[in-house]
Amino acid sequence: MSEVKKLLLSECKPGDRVLITSLSLEGTMRRRLLDLGFVRGSEVAVVQKSPLGDPMAFRVSDTTIALRKEESSRIHVEKIGGA
Repeated sequence: MSEVKKLLLSECKPGDRVLITSLSLEGTMRRRLLDLGFVRGSEVAVVQKSPLGDPMAFRVSDTTIALRKEESSRIHVEKIGGA
């Protein structure tokens, strides 16, 4: 059984799989992310990081979404899987 590692979504690397634990966003951006499937307990796969590191692409609810570091650094996650 692997240890659970808590971190921010912006700290993840391509290939990582994580579970959302909380969102520290408010207002329109929070509502938009919730509508797109970024809800507590959802699994997110880190698909790709742009050459300069911002934005990053994530797969959640069978949809690929690009987020800027500003948004992804306010999403708290737990790393799952891995060796």
